[in-house]
Amino acid sequence: MARFSLHPIGSALDADLLRAGREALAPLEQRLEQARATVRAGWGEKYVERIHRKGKLTTWERVERLADPGAPILPVGTLVNHGIEFGPEKRTSPGAGVVTAFTRVEQRWVMVIANDNTVASGSWWPRTPEKIQRAQEMALRLRVPVVYLVDSSGLFLPEQARTFPGRTGAGAIFRMNALLSAAGVPQIAGVFGDCIAGGGYMPIISDVVYMTEQAYMVIAGAALIKGAKSSRITSLDIGGADVHVHLSACADYRVPDDETCLLRIRREVATLPGSAADYYRRGTEPAPPVHDTEELGGLFPADYRHAYDIRQVLARLVDSSLFREVFADVGREMICGVGRVNGLWLGFIANNPELTDHPELVGEKRPGGILYKRGIAKISQFARAMNDDGVPLVWLQDVSGFDIGLEAEKRGLLGYGSSLIYTNSTNSVPTMTVLLRKASGAGYYAMAGMPYRPVLQLATPLTRLAVMEGRTLAIGAFRTRLDDNFEIIAETEEERRKIAEGMKQVEERITADMDPHAAARQMDVDEVVRMVELRGWLEAFAEMAYQSIGYRTVRNPRIWTLHDLLALTEPSP
Repeated sequence: MARFSLHPIGSALDADLLRAGREALAPLEQRLEQARATVRAGWGEKYVERIHRKGKLTTWERVERLADPGAPILPVGTLVNHGIEFGPEKRTSPGAGVVTAFTRVEQRWVMVIANDNTVASGSWWPRTPEKIQRAQEMALRLRVPVVYLVDSSGLFLPEQARTFPGRTGAGAIFRMNALLSAAGVPQIAGVFGDCIAGGGYMPIISDVVYMTEQAYMVIAGAALIKGAKSSRITSLDIGGADVHVHLSACADYRVPDDETCLLRIRREVATLPGSAADYYRRGTEPAPPVHDTEELGGLFPADYRHAYDIRQVLARLVDSSLFREVFADVGREMICGVGRVNGLWLGFIANNPELTDHPELVGEKRPGGILYKRGIAKISQFARAMNDDGVPLVWLQDVSGFDIGLEAEKRGLLGYGSSLIYTNSTNSVPTMTVLLRKASGAGYYAMAGMPYRPVLQLATPLTRLAVMEGRTLAIGAFRTRLDDNFEIIAETEEERRKIAEGMKQVEERITADMDPHAAARQMDVDEVVRMVELRGWLEAFAEMAYQSIGYRTVRNPRIWTLHDLLALTEPSP
């Protein structure tokens, strides 16, 4: 019982078998890289040059200098607002005008929230407040420090009606500032430029506030103050470092420039407690998977309707390709078990897309990727055990939905599904959801989809997020015009043509809606990542989940609930 043994998983694969998947994935990943580059460029080189002429750094330059040399920078919300135009001038807001990213500073993971000063001077657009709040929520759930790099001229006024009011309006950012403070999560702010109205409020609740000599924080700038022009009063005079460091005490320190400010913030982070990750590794060294992570891009068939071996995916994610499956002989359409990533324990729950033996009908198979009674009960119990043991959970979704039909209802599938939803609604252990491919219907909900508040939800270029596939939905929409074999019922050829065209339009529209870029644009997922990047994200998630102590249960593996479950379900030696 003192050791939780792991077993080798996966096998070497022939390069020819991987080629078709790689070829199908390549254009999708190229599209993603192009979108990332567009967002990274902000409003373009002209605005970069303007910032440099002022002796300032761009937002991305600040983030890169803040991070430890060679540390990964993992953005979240990259594609928020991507391709959407706003205001009478039809301006774009790459990344919603704010960079939110995890990175390491002085060997500690932090969340960085940085207004993009190349996009309308860091203005807040529709969804900017929501993106900032989502980043704050991630930091609160993981208890990782937040570093604000503030350079914001406030709301983008032509769209203020979509940014100012409501539960997720700009004011909710300051509520999250307060909740982070109440939870003891460190918040450090550097103020680098124009911080007007909400931009001025944003850093105030932080534990430490630095201001550069070019920075100011004001409720209203000089342009709105009567007599300011005739008196030659500037916003810097009203709310610069002279005022807020030496008079109002709204800031703590003044520094000459961006570089110095970032250096001081790094020193501030260095005074915080270090990561507990090494303590929770308990002497185990991180190790890469035995099977090459680069092969992840070739494991998925070009046709989303075709199956693959999810264990081969796990073998390219976990340390040393070692894994311990739990309840292996029950509900085989689902896989659950534990493995280490970056030397730290994680629990995994994944759909098995392959055909599996029917548990009651000898010799019959049934499709994978569907939630059946025993599989639901299995993963619900496993998820509860992980929560009790304090092991962070990773959900790997490729789900088509719940089993349907008379037999499913007679078996009480609704009740078992409700139990799983209850589990995911009440668990408190850090949870990460990856939409590998299909994320359909209530199965998406049941497997810790975004409505159930995972700390982080990632999509891949293959993700298809929707109630159902376009063809299936078109059949449902036109069901009264189809026979039992889903063939069109029509009295004339013209009527048949119109029905067929209508079904085609519905299918195409739904298929377009399932695009992962569309999901990321409207914040239905946090980030779209390449398959080969999944291992790096898991490493970061694991280390962040174990970085802070004292806010959740983390049991010694000797007393895991899983030992009891295995003793009751596995044959005695």
